[in-house]
Amino acid sequence: MKRLAIVATALAALIANPAQAKALVDCPLRDTPFSTASPLMDIMLSPAATAAVETVVPGMIKKMPPMFASKTPPSFSAILTVREAAGLGARFGPDPSKFVMPDMARIDAALARVPVTDADREARCARYDTALPRIGILAGRPRVLLFEKVNGFKDVPSVNAAHAAFVAMAQRKGWALAITDQGSAFSPVILRRFDAVIWNNISGDVLTLSQRASFQSWMEHGGGFVGVHGTAGDPVYFWDWYVDTLLGARFAGHPMNPQFQTAKVSIGDATHPAAKGLPLTWDMNDEWYSFKNNPRATGSRIIATLDETTYKPDGMGGQSLRMGADHPIVWSRCISAGRMFYSAIGHRPERYSDATYVKMLEQAVDWAADRTGSDCKAAK
Repeated sequence: MKRLAIVATALAALIANPAQAKALVDCPLRDTPFSTASPLMDIMLSPAATAAVETVVPGMIKKMPPMFASKTPPSFSAILTVREAAGLGARFGPDPSKFVMPDMARIDAALARVPVTDADREARCARYDTALPRIGILAGRPRVLLFEKVNGFKDVPSVNAAHAAFVAMAQRKGWALAITDQGSAFSPVILRRFDAVIWNNISGDVLTLSQRASFQSWMEHGGGFVGVHGTAGDPVYFWDWYVDTLLGARFAGHPMNPQFQTAKVSIGDATHPAAKGLPLTWDMNDEWYSFKNNPRATGSRIIATLDETTYKPDGMGGQSLRMGADHPIVWSRCISAGRMFYSAIGHRPERYSDATYVKMLEQAVDWAADRTGSDCKAAK
């Protein structure tokens, strides 16, 4: 009877607070067993899971570098797993040649013995939003939503510079622009008000399961998406549709020695609306992304490429970041009737005041927000 009373009390609390009820059942990985594939943040939020890892590799969690160790988003721990974090130790440690990879099978076996509790579920769901934000009806066209929720790595200068650039574009171009940092904006009732969404250096898993479904459906039925730089820069993703179907490529890394280099960017498709009036080549200094797969192979339309002979595409610890003669850096793709544009340019804040790049982004938003005349068609 005591257990029934506890359950009844919990249910009464959830009924009284429907937003909390939704959060407890709707967040990704809510009930997923602990493993080396779990977000590092979820391991650290659980004392029992942390202890399980520490029994196999003493100090592995407790001695994490500060940039990986925060349990509060935004944090690198939201975009790393135990396995990925261990691999980074090999590349970024004082002597990569002497690094020995921990026994992942033993860590998995230890984590498998840790039950997922209600406290774990609540902690996992806390970084997601459920209450609908207040976004008024916007006058004018196109209607554009600037989205800025970050649970993973947040490079504040680049986020702020991109924010200012998009606000200035909207004022100059007459867009009806709304801004939110709430994932709960990705609901049918709000998305249907907009022609396009801009993801400003979004990092980390930021949408609940129902928000993911709403966003996917909206895209497939004609929505427009523009993503910049960090929006495709996470080492680990927990939503395959987002990275494999929407973006079409998985992040491999960027150079670190030096991190910022001058390289030649070349327009690969001058007929794309986002490339209209741009120079065919230009030199630019930025943090240059490489990808594990070429987005051209997954059906993307490559707008610009990077000339690897003009910079050093090598990562830390001997990591090769070479993609070869065809190194896409800006591309678009159709998501059924929806339009996706992504540019990997934009870590350095000054890129968002570069006239060539600003023109490309302006034209990209106009293209993504325009459903008329699009060559993207609904799936039959």
